[in-house]
Amino acid sequence: MKIDLKEITVKQLAEGYKDNAEEGVEGYNGKLDIRPPYQREFIYKDKQRDAVIDTITKDFPLNVMYWAVREDGNFEVIDGQQRTISVCQYVKGDFSFKNLYFHNLKNDQQKQILNYKLMIYLCSGTDSEKLEWFKTINIAGEKLTDQELRNAVYAGTWVSDAKRYFSKTGCAAYGLGKDYLNGSPIRQDYLETAIDWLSKSNIESYMAEHQHDPNANELWLYFQSVLSWIKAVFPNYRKEMKGIEWGYLYNEFKRKNFDSKKLEKEITKLMLDDDVTKKSGIYQYVLTRNEKYLSIRSFTPNQKREAYEKQKGKCPVCKKQYEINEMEADHITPWHEGGKTITSNCQMLCKEDNRRKSGI
Repeated sequence: MKIDLKEITVKQLAEGYKDNAEEGVEGYNGKLDIRPPYQREFIYKDKQRDAVIDTITKDFPLNVMYWAVREDGNFEVIDGQQRTISVCQYVKGDFSFKNLYFHNLKNDQQKQILNYKLMIYLCSGTDSEKLEWFKTINIAGEKLTDQELRNAVYAGTWVSDAKRYFSKTGCAAYGLGKDYLNGSPIRQDYLETAIDWLSKSNIESYMAEHQHDPNANELWLYFQSVLSWIKAVFPNYRKEMKGIEWGYLYNEFKRKNFDSKKLEKEITKLMLDDDVTKKSGIYQYVLTRNEKYLSIRSFTPNQKREAYEKQKGKCPVCKKQYEINEMEADHITPWHEGGKTITSNCQMLCKEDNRRKSGI
């Protein structure tokens, strides 16, 4: 890897700047690809963007940026995309700083900004070397997410098409799934979730296999199927439905017929049950019947002590004597049979008998 230091002005950097959804983001009179395939979307907040302009207007040094030299002699940003776009957007009049747009500034103020010198390291080498540099030097500012790094490693036609559906602000996946998924499209959370569901947690393997596919149709169609299934099985939306691992449930139960009205009636009852402490787990429970998703309310230390004293320290199953810390609280009438987490329904069993009763 060859490294050279280059000095350019803000005027040179912003010359020919354009941000086009189809053609990408360019600067430096069309010679600089500001957002190559492995780069993220623009994520700077106003405060971060303003800090860049403040640094320039005060003539303070801005952190050095890294460009990769392409075979055709042009360049692509390895590190510094957020700063580059902030500078270009301000010069082109996309936002104001301290209530002044660039065109509001006096001539000498504009000249100071345009003549501000930026330090650029030019890196020449193979694609793999450039990616290694990208991972190594991207330690300041907004740290890359795991999926952003995967996008870099498996850059190609598949990633480019997948990002069109899952990674843009206001993308199709956001419009369809924002009420059901956590995270942010521009930080690649939606894309990561969709691949994880489809690949059954083998994200890297899936991306490696499909890196050079012409499109990401399989992933997009799968994602739409998951969301359609959710809305058909659980048509009554609740905020507790956001963030559930819906893809895994779809993979397991998509061919099973459910009575949505019957499920809704049960869900309503469980939502009102004080013993159910994890309301979002209700949706997994009504499909799997596994009580672990509900986090059934535990007996309090006082309830356990009262049951222990009433039993005089004996396990009612094996009749042996134990210390209280050698026993576990158990519902006499199981929760799923209507037993509540109340003192009268509490008994202390030795650990072995409790596990035997629980089927563990």
